[in-house]
Amino acid sequence: MEITTLIGYVAVILSMIFGIVFTKDGLSFALLHNFINGPSIFITIGGTFFALLAAFPSKHFTYVSKHLKMVFKKDKRDFNDYIKIIADLSREARRKGLLALEDRAYEFEDEFLKESILMIVDAIEPDKLKMWFDQKLGYIERRNQDERKIYELGAALAPAFGMIGTLIGLVNMLKAMNLEGGPELLGQNMSVALITTFYGSILANCVFIPMANKVEICQEREMLFMELIMEGVISIKEGENPKFIEEKLRNFVESKELREKSFEDIGEKSIKKIFSKIGKRK
Repeated sequence: MEITTLIGYVAVILSMIFGIVFTKDGLSFALLHNFINGPSIFITIGGTFFALLAAFPSKHFTYVSKHLKMVFKKDKRDFNDYIKIIADLSREARRKGLLALEDRAYEFEDEFLKESILMIVDAIEPDKLKMWFDQKLGYIERRNQDERKIYELGAALAPAFGMIGTLIGLVNMLKAMNLEGGPELLGQNMSVALITTFYGSILANCVFIPMANKVEICQEREMLFMELIMEGVISIKEGENPKFIEEKLRNFVESKELREKSFEDIGEKSIKKIFSKIGKRK
């Protein structure tokens, strides 16, 4: 399991609960009742979900389960293992020919690696092979961007529906305002009106934005594995020296900065992009 995802979600919930219940006299969990309101929850969560339902085809919602598995399950694959596999395949191709790789291809669980090896076994020319890889990776990248749109739009819609709920609450409050209720009733009605904005902010900043960011990081990592396979398979097809292929792929890994810090940069760009979209919609 990707422990950082679980820790992050649990910690953000606990931090908000602590902020709500903490008082100068200690912890008062009765204060949590002030932040629970059924109609406000329905307006914010229901409104956001129904708007997403109207905005996307039904197939987009089937991606959610795949993304949840992606962000909570730790990817144990290692780039060095793939480099070693490709280097071994290149040595075998040199000794026995490309046709000998067909049986090896079916041993791998990675479907893209298997498909790529079978492509060179079929004696496809290097230029056409590169074209196929470019089209394949281009399609996957566009598909990944398309899948993430549901979270990016959700991050923009949730605060908007929170504001809609607040406006509804304010209208009802002002409509029913009278001198008999006094300031105490006014304060209660005002808190109910503002609670939807609270729900919208939580939904956007604690659910949609982290999910979009983590999904993009996982997808970028997947793309980098595919690029590594592409470089290695094309090198095997062109008959390059196995030692040279191995060194080239290691340089490829370093040039792409496939370290944990590089994925942090991807995450920062993702968050900035989402906030820029939210700003434009406002």
